[in-house]
Amino acid sequence: MDEALLRSLTPSVLTVLVRRGADFAAAEDAVQDALVEAVRVWPADPPRDAKGWLVTVAWRKFLDATRSDTARRRREDRIEEEPAPGPAPAVDDTLQLYFLCAHPSLTPSSAVALTLRAVGGLTTRQIAQAYLVPEATMAQRISRAKRTVSGVRFDQPGDVATVLRVLYLVFNEGYSGDVDLAAEAIRLTRQLATAIDHPEVAGLLALMLLHHARRASRTAPDGGLVPLAEQDRTRWDTVAIAEGVRILQAALARDRLGEFQAQAAIAALHADAPTAAETDWVQIVEWYDELARLTDSPVVRLNRAVAVGEADGPRAGLAALAPIEDSLPRHTAAAAYLHERAGDLTTAAGLYAEAAHKAPNLAERDYLTRQAARLNSGTRHRRGGPGPS
Repeated sequence: MDEALLRSLTPSVLTVLVRRGADFAAAEDAVQDALVEAVRVWPADPPRDAKGWLVTVAWRKFLDATRSDTARRRREDRIEEEPAPGPAPAVDDTLQLYFLCAHPSLTPSSAVALTLRAVGGLTTRQIAQAYLVPEATMAQRISRAKRTVSGVRFDQPGDVATVLRVLYLVFNEGYSGDVDLAAEAIRLTRQLATAIDHPEVAGLLALMLLHHARRASRTAPDGGLVPLAEQDRTRWDTVAIAEGVRILQAALARDRLGEFQAQAAIAALHADAPTAAETDWVQIVEWYDELARLTDSPVVRLNRAVAVGEADGPRAGLAALAPIEDSLPRHTAAAAYLHERAGDLTTAAGLYAEAAHKAPNLAERDYLTRQAARLNSGTRHRRGGPGPS
């Protein structure tokens, strides 16, 4: 059984049913039933036309469900007979499916779940395991999302920016359960890039590849976080880096800069440096300036302050950090790092300890606690940075 093939066919089969007149919720249920049937039948009797087989079976499942539901009997007037089996049409409405799953009426968590289910082809159980919630909870979330978009027509252009935000949320979930969401986000973004020629889609794909290339070096054998400056760069995936840089260069050449392209450019500069000491921090600050103009994000300004501290010295970094609201996540960790670089170890130790209490996860808290303990004990090791990267 080729599970990857099944998952790749899911969105196109679903859009065929929707185009034939099935509402989204019923069509999605029918496609899931057809996938279950494929798992049962294909090992012994693989079809010659996998997509055509799935379309035929899913349409039958949809008709069966429609005819058995008294609340939907009016649909039977326009569903009088089953279309003849045969090759499925070549039209691919996957892009519209992305837009539907990222509909502005959905919450970000619902949009992510629906995208993974309808476009990614993951089961409700897999999505629940990835997000560490009960399967029943995730099933309710997906059902509500499907009901919300069931009446949405495919006659309006979708918002690419919203789709990209959903995919970026998927990527940032990383890995949990038996589904690698970072790898899944890359797969879905590749799929989107084949459906739409847009420089920000390419920028997001490049950003994902460049970040994912460093994944193996981000954790120590004991599970502890390894900051960017201390990572073993021989463990970085050079093939993924080369692909990310190539995609980014092609996107930048179109002179339609967006925030994902700017983020990818920063990631590419980190990936290009043979050692942490050879990082081109001056150019990184320039890209953060571009990114700040595009987003006006306090998180971007915080990251820029750390980069300024590397390019122009820790006092300049602290000056850039001063206007930023200190309640911002990781503000205290950045301040601790810059104070340590400036030689104010007592202040840095206190800030590391404070940052540990504010850490968003256990791994980051442990890392910051170790930094505070290191300074309090008077032991000086190579400084790794304000946190994970």
